[in-house]
Amino acid sequence: MPVPVTGKLAAGYLTLTNDGDEADALTSVTSDLSDDITLHRTVDNTMKRVESLTVPADGRLELSRGGNHLMFADLERKPSEGDTVTVTLHFETSDPLTLDVPVKAATYRPASEESGSGDTGAAPEDHGDHEDHGDHGDHQ
Repeated sequence: MPVPVTGKLAAGYLTLTNDGDEADALTSVTSDLSDDITLHRTVDNTMKRVESLTVPADGRLELSRGGNHLMFADLERKPSEGDTVTVTLHFETSDPLTLDVPVKAATYRPASEESGSGDTGAAPEDHGDHEDHGDHGDHQ
């Protein structure tokens, strides 16, 4: 999460990996940072709020600047660089997953795994095996 420019809105980026044989969907996010967190899909440079984002079977859901992302509105506080924000991800079929997301510089751009460049900025990024809904794998 880049440091928000204002105390009202923040964006969240992370990558979820699904090692299972069945797709799942990220349906909502909760956090003590905001009671108003929405999922956004970006198509042709247009941001649109959506009810869910698919985590494909044996695939990845990347939430990144300029792409699909989380939007935090009406922040309870303005996080600073070096802080962490606790978020709980809720899925269509899998158990919720709680992460501590680091707050980075306002200009921070998570590196795409496909580009091969290091730090993605998200804390745990493995959503785990969807066949066994009780085990979310190794969360780095």
